[in-house]
Amino acid sequence: MTGAGTRVEPDGPSWTRVTRSVESAHLATEFARLTGAGFRLALVAGHDDDDGLRVVYALVATDPDRRIELEVRLDRDEPALPSLAALSFPASRFEREVADLFGVELSGHPSPKRLVLHQHWPRRYHPMRRDTEPIATLDETGEPFPFLTVEGPGIYEIPVGPVHAGLIEPGHFRFSVVGETIVAMKARLWFVHKGIERLFEGRDPEDGVPLAERISGDAAVGHTIAYCLAVEEALGIGVPPATQALRGLLLELERLYNHVADLGALCNDVGYGVLHAHFATLRERLLRTNRRVTRHRLLRGAITPGRVAVASVPRRHELDAIGDEVQELVALAMANSILVDRFTGTSVLARQAAVDMGALGYVARASGVDVDARRDHPFCPRGDALTIPTQTGGDVMARFQQRVQEIGVSLALLRDLLERLEGTCGEATTVGPVRRSGLGIVEGWRGAIAHRVEVGDDGHLSRVKIVDPSFFNWPALPVALSDTIVPDFPVTNKSFNLSYAGNDL
Repeated sequence: MTGAGTRVEPDGPSWTRVTRSVESAHLATEFARLTGAGFRLALVAGHDDDDGLRVVYALVATDPDRRIELEVRLDRDEPALPSLAALSFPASRFEREVADLFGVELSGHPSPKRLVLHQHWPRRYHPMRRDTEPIATLDETGEPFPFLTVEGPGIYEIPVGPVHAGLIEPGHFRFSVVGETIVAMKARLWFVHKGIERLFEGRDPEDGVPLAERISGDAAVGHTIAYCLAVEEALGIGVPPATQALRGLLLELERLYNHVADLGALCNDVGYGVLHAHFATLRERLLRTNRRVTRHRLLRGAITPGRVAVASVPRRHELDAIGDEVQELVALAMANSILVDRFTGTSVLARQAAVDMGALGYVARASGVDVDARRDHPFCPRGDALTIPTQTGGDVMARFQQRVQEIGVSLALLRDLLERLEGTCGEATTVGPVRRSGLGIVEGWRGAIAHRVEVGDDGHLSRVKIVDPSFFNWPALPVALSDTIVPDFPVTNKSFNLSYAGNDL
């Protein structure tokens, strides 16, 4: 065992994080033991250290909150890892990411093709290696992407993207179709790989906040809290309950405006434009509330390591009014037979498929998977207001209803947090032992966000690994689309509402 750490918040939650050095030959055995004991894989981070390459597997479990890291050291000249693909689908994708970015060879992987780097990137170019120089141009004659070819009588292909109408980010979808029915769909992402993890390196932890806020613009709070929690654990900064409660409040405000927007967009995708307009009005009111609270409509600029600065808190009567209007609009939606028909039974993601693929957030909960980092990995005090709703249908209707219920949970949590903040005074942060690494996990509005940071002896960031829930949920979209008709792709896509930016780091 190379290191261990424990963090306890005053009057709040506690968690433990242990790091273990594992030989690559024993990695699969130890990984299987942990997943068999109820741990799930939260992230895999590659590192280029002075003495070679290193890969860290972070696994987490609940009740109590536990975090175990398996650390494997690799030879710099011939780095190789045994694949865990037979044990974990998410691990198979993290492995391909590490192979692309760090040049690690995968042994026993069933599909070791590129994931992050498109075919126009030069072979043996690994942008997260320290000795890799920037390239001025890409190969204009890159080999074609090896899409799975579906053949048979009457099957044809529909390519969509990567350039889309409006402001949507780039992504390519290739449908294999018989008539109107989708036989298979493949999503190709990473058209805008930004190298954002590399941009964190060498920064002061405080200077990393603007980057964290912009990883995925509609999840600025979730990513920033996850980043700050990781930095605080690494630097031994203890944050008082009132500060964590304020962070929890901002997190629920972010969840509210996004869920309200999605309810309207789902209505719009089946032709109910009037309800879309009403939901858009509610979203605008929430954005104006955000601006009063933090001086920014997307809630940026309030959260930094060890601190939260707000101009005000939400007004209870405004939140109550939002809740009442959401229920009125949802009742109108459920009274529309066309909407109900289009949502019901469309694009079902079965529970077992969601479990096998490691789905997170409302996508998982709509398929009956009871996961929520607010309960499983809590960072702020909470009362009985947090009840975790789930659905059983796994279809577009279930994902719609899941959002409706989560709006109610967010409003209840906001009331609870506002009560806790009454009469609190400014408590100072405390300083504990410096651990040089930290792991932050937060239930963003799409699902669990994970950040892992390492801080060098000079106090600057040496590595930041980011995992948005969309990394886990994107592969579930093609599974849900099987046997769905092509005209239902837009509403299905919106029911998942996955982030391109959070995925294409």
